Amino acid sequence: MPGAQRALAQRDMIFDVTEMNGPDTHHYFMAQAIALAKHAATLGEVPVGAVVVDAEGRVLASAHNTRETQDDPCGHAELSAMRAAAKAQGHWRLEDCTVYVTLEPCAMCAGAMVLSRIQRCVYGADDPKAGFCGSVGDLSAHPKLNHSFELVPGVMAEECSAMLREFFGQLRARKRAAKTRDA
Repeated sequence: MPGAQRALAQRDMIFDVTEMNGPDTHHYFMAQAIALAKHAATLGEVPVGAVVVDAEGRVLASAHNTRETQDDPCGHAELSAMRAAAKAQGHWRLEDCTVYVTLEPCAMCAGAMVLSRIQRCVYGADDPKAGFCGSVGDLSAHPKLNHSFELVPGVMAEECSAMLREFFGQLRARKRAAKTRDA
């Protein structure tokens, strides 16, 4: 295929990587992040998954939350994926990269996105309590920061939100059952 028309074919999905901001591309990579989030839930982690993709459509790194399993307050999926992506490409600047994450990034992760110079963040569910890409605050386009990045919110939002609701519903039910047993 000619360079401008090159396509990335992964599994049964084909899309033009010269348009890395299209809905097919976003759904494809968000589905990968969701699979990681579902795995995190099986480990007792809050189900958040992230994938970092370069301008050519290659996955540089992916991760899920590890706060509980690694006792790491910074074990957020997108932060772990960005660290691994920087190592994979041999430098800290992720300038032409897109981060796909199932939950709106918090202040720590949005700040890391600014500092790593990502091009775009695509996220699923809004986080009205801690999200810093529009919900509580917005570091993606803060006028006093030296970098801004594009946001694409709400990609597969219902599936991402439902996964979180189910996880926290089950967690609350387990806590109620334990409290009842202890009473």
